[in-house]
Amino acid sequence: MSPPRTTARESTLFLRRALLADVGVSGAAGLLMLLGADVLAGLLGLPTALLRTAGVALIPFVAFVAYVGTRERIAPPAVWTVIACNALWAAGSLVLLTWLAPTVLGYVFVVAQATAVAVFAELQFIGLRRRAVR
Repeated sequence: MSPPRTTARESTLFLRRALLADVGVSGAAGLLMLLGADVLAGLLGLPTALLRTAGVALIPFVAFVAYVGTRERIAPPAVWTVIACNALWAAGSLVLLTWLAPTVLGYVFVVAQATAVAVFAELQFIGLRRRAVR
């Protein structure tokens, strides 16, 4: 017996939820880094300017992902752009650890956020693939 097929609506809903979850988590992380940079810098052993810059960089990204995720019809090229940005952010975060010497908490923070971003990229990829298979 074959597994039940996913409907077009369910596929779109999965993708939409993956995008909007990305908006929520990335938006919260961006605000945390932007507004809490002074406190975080000491705890994480990361430069204040780096944290603020990362927070500012997330503003247009979050706006774009929110736009993509709230359209009636989600455009695959736009989702591919989000996936690429997420993949680059995750990889760049890990490369950053080779240049800086954060605290243990800083390592945990960078690896955790890179992992979360990579998971969002994977979920978005799965959502696109589900839409294509139906």
